[in-house]
Amino acid sequence: MPKRITLKHIADTFGVSIATVSKALSDSYEISTSTKEKIVAYAREHNYKSKSIDLSLLSKKTKTIGVIIPNIMNSFFAKVFVGIEATANKHGYHLISCISNESYEKEVKTLELLKSDTLDGIIISLAEETQIKQQYSHLRNAINEGVPMVMFDRVSDKIDCDKVIVNDKVGAFEATEHLLKTGCKRIALVSVIDNLSVGKLRVEGYKTALEKHNIPVEEKLIIRLGRFEDFDTALKIVLSDKTIDGLLCLEESAVINALRIVKHMKYRIPEEMSIACFTNGKILQHLTPSISAISQHGKHIGETAASILIDRIENEDQNKPSITKVVKTSFIERESTRKV
Repeated sequence: MPKRITLKHIADTFGVSIATVSKALSDSYEISTSTKEKIVAYAREHNYKSKSIDLSLLSKKTKTIGVIIPNIMNSFFAKVFVGIEATANKHGYHLISCISNESYEKEVKTLELLKSDTLDGIIISLAEETQIKQQYSHLRNAINEGVPMVMFDRVSDKIDCDKVIVNDKVGAFEATEHLLKTGCKRIALVSVIDNLSVGKLRVEGYKTALEKHNIPVEEKLIIRLGRFEDFDTALKIVLSDKTIDGLLCLEESAVINALRIVKHMKYRIPEEMSIACFTNGKILQHLTPSISAISQHGKHIGETAASILIDRIENEDQNKPSITKVVKTSFIERESTRKV
């Protein structure tokens, strides 16, 4: 990863004072034209960004980390943030937190803003629109400018940086297999996150479990819904087939709505319909019945992401390869699924 340069670095390169570099970058008349041109060209080539105060002169570190999450309403991201904050505080770091609201444009602008501020590194989970557009130049630019970056949960294989993920495919496989082993014969899947990398991986895990148990994959039982599609109607149409006895929802809001509809359709849970969810928000524990869920261990993901970033910031080995840490999921049985 390229190192972020400072005024002192430029000054040492040209054998001049920091004040001379500052004046040259400010186009001061006190500095000769040839010297200004050389310093400005070097600064541009190395992506130097001027700050009102070059804090590197004092400590080289600002002890501040930027965090960009896509959706504050999702309890998983709240748990991740708790983990990031706990680890950051333990190491004396402060956080600047931002929300992209699933918008590519807002993510780009937020990242640009954070880059121009006095930050040591960035932790980010990609916005839905970013993954749909598959446009990652803003991330590459930040990394090329020497900004340490850790992605978590929603990541891209096209970006070379540290990452913290769960094995979404394995988690969905284990949840589907649990439903099968407890007696379910036909399991429908509900996804409102099909545009996301994690959503696609979870569908793969569901299909793999069915195939392992020699159950044909029925595409009509995979309900893929966009943000503005009619959730209630789509699910009611599928569940009108009374041979369906299992439901796997890929995110929290989907399972809350699905539970409401299943109850409205007079299914007995879990005797006639078992329900599981791929996330373990606190609200699922307090629903009636409580919902069996896959825990992604969001707090641990946050702690791990922060630890990796802080290690990257404080141990500036530019040749150290990027790492991907995989956090194992756990299936938590509650009242919405039958017992083994």
